[in-house]
Amino acid sequence: MTRLFNDPSRFTDDMVNGFAAAHPEHVRAVHGGVVRAQRPAAAKVAVLTGGGSGHYPAFCGVVGPGFADGSVIGNVFTSPSAAQAHSVAREAESGAGVLFLFGNYAGDVMNFGQAAQRLTGEGIEARCFAVTDDIASAPAGSDEERAKRRGIAGGFVVFKTASAAAEEGADLAEVVRIAEHTNARTRTLGVAFAGCTLPGQREPLFTVPEGRLGLGLGIHGEPGVSESELTSAEDLARTLVEGLLAERPADAAGNRVAVLLNGLGATKYEELYVLWATVSRLLAEAGLETVRPEVGELVTSLDMAGCSLTLTWLDDELERLWLAPADTPSYRRGEVAPQNPAVAERAPEPRSATATRTETPTATGGAVAVSAAAVRALRAAHTLLHDQEERLGKLDAVAGDGDHGRGMCKGVDAALAAAEQAEDADAARAALLAAAGDAWAAEAGGTSGALWGAGLRAAGSALPADRPAEPAELAAAARAALEAVTSLGGARPGDKTLVDALDPFVTAFARSVGEGAGAGAAFAAAAAEAGTAAEATARLSPRLGRARPLAERSVGTPDPGATSLAMVLTEAATALATDG
Repeated sequence: MTRLFNDPSRFTDDMVNGFAAAHPEHVRAVHGGVVRAQRPAAAKVAVLTGGGSGHYPAFCGVVGPGFADGSVIGNVFTSPSAAQAHSVAREAESGAGVLFLFGNYAGDVMNFGQAAQRLTGEGIEARCFAVTDDIASAPAGSDEERAKRRGIAGGFVVFKTASAAAEEGADLAEVVRIAEHTNARTRTLGVAFAGCTLPGQREPLFTVPEGRLGLGLGIHGEPGVSESELTSAEDLARTLVEGLLAERPADAAGNRVAVLLNGLGATKYEELYVLWATVSRLLAEAGLETVRPEVGELVTSLDMAGCSLTLTWLDDELERLWLAPADTPSYRRGEVAPQNPAVAERAPEPRSATATRTETPTATGGAVAVSAAAVRALRAAHTLLHDQEERLGKLDAVAGDGDHGRGMCKGVDAALAAAEQAEDADAARAALLAAAGDAWAAEAGGTSGALWGAGLRAAGSALPADRPAEPAELAAAARAALEAVTSLGGARPGDKTLVDALDPFVTAFARSVGEGAGAGAAFAAAAAEAGTAAEATARLSPRLGRARPLAERSVGTPDPGATSLAMVLTEAATALATDG
């Protein structure tokens, strides 16, 4: 288990501070992550790796010459927020554009995509690319199915080749092409022998029976998609190699491969070398020639016991980039040419973000009480979510990464602080909810953080700024929140997400208001329907998100996002009832 921490909720912050202090020659800490200690000698594409923490040396350990220009670091197993990604990109970019590289997870896709849109709006060309190397997470039947695969240890190879291309001076479009090309030729399969434990928790996110292994694990503490008998290292090597060779890319004509045998945190190097002895022999027997194979910990999952095998079929271009020099805290290869400090000044300094100042609408008259009610609702949600943090985490751990409770607590903490500050400034409820939503998204990260942030902001924007809202206006604001959530996340009713609770709430609220009910009564009735709908998600099989590869395991357990939303709506109903 994870034993060394202070406040578990600040585990990532403390880790980043220590990492930067240990490697000042390579990195400096910035809001949201780290960037290279020295700016490049001339404008170049800034390649930024990113994702939740808990995977060291990925992602921050590969920042340095020849590799990444920076890393965006989220909470443990949680996507960083769009605000964090934007902040790191502003510090790292040097005039030739930004490429965000990450695994194919809904929260990462959502948050990095929002950051890229914001950067583009500010005149900084930015692109995103999600790695999809995990063959166990979706079938290989079609391009559409393969695009659903999640990214695991194979991302390391994609990061390396794209970074090397940027170091050679390739433009943004070319660096993106290299990332796409590498990803198309990369396949990974992993196994777990035991689950990992989040900081502050006593129990692992999942367990594997003695003498068994979980095949097709995820790197965020997700269990394998199936279990089988754990026999010998030779049998495991055969399972991994045969699984990958069956998925050889159609256009991979050569026989030279980059190989990663990756430990997940608690599998010792000696064990990996025992496994490698057979893996290397089996690859040679299959006619493959390994090019600078890597055996060790590259993409971990805290203290998970397990390993993964990655193959990337190389061509001349990818082999050159795979072998290119790099100098980072955790990964060194060859000799990187020293940078001339005098020349380094040629690269532009980070550009200051420009923000348009807008007047915050002020609450007057009855609107003051309305803003106060919104703060009371957030205070009630704050108490509830902290009380239910462990339960929500356990629900999430059934088929996900177990971080939902902690993420919701971080989000509501930030949202309440922002709302109270807005209330002290006499902000109208529209501005207050917008501030709360932005703070929730910025601090929580992950899928739920982005969705809650978008929903709160959309609801606030739909409300009148200078007076109490009429019941029909409240119903319209709820509809706006739903539309923002579905537009951003792409979920629909039946996908087993928070939309399965939010959609019934919005429908019931509008129906009650249309029948003449007061806002408080309508909200309470709608919250009750949301609660019923959230419980009913136990019958559903997830079609989106991290739970999708473990769909069968998820059946019988309510969706954690729908559950937490219904809980919060029930608490908010009480606050709204006191508001009349």
